[in-house]
Amino acid sequence: MKFKIDTKEKIVVFCPEETALDANLSDDFLRTVTALPELKGRNLILDLALVQKTDTAGIEAILTVYQCMYDNKFSCAITGLNSALTTGLRAAGGDMLNLAPTLAEATDLVMMEELERELLDGME
Repeated sequence: MKFKIDTKEKIVVFCPEETALDANLSDDFLRTVTALPELKGRNLILDLALVQKTDTAGIEAILTVYQCMYDNKFSCAITGLNSALTTGLRAAGGDMLNLAPTLAEATDLVMMEELERELLDGME
């Protein structure tokens, strides 16, 4: 799978350079994202701007990566979605997903959650 990553202090932006995230690429997508050494100790933004279509396996892979981040006490946001991908993800993931129209808004969502976690940890 071809992809670009942009590593910042508390965030990794992962951008697949594929037009379809389907059954053929879903396992590779899942393995690639979860094994990124840059992701250690950082939140994730999935920038799916180049992905034009997906199938059930692709949606499941995205949701698995998303849930994996939260299971490890980090945040995830998804941006760059076309209307078909937005509809598919909302149908499968409901309102629990952080879907943002722009990368800047996705960054804001992730950083707000990061701040909230820090504040809650400080109160305990």
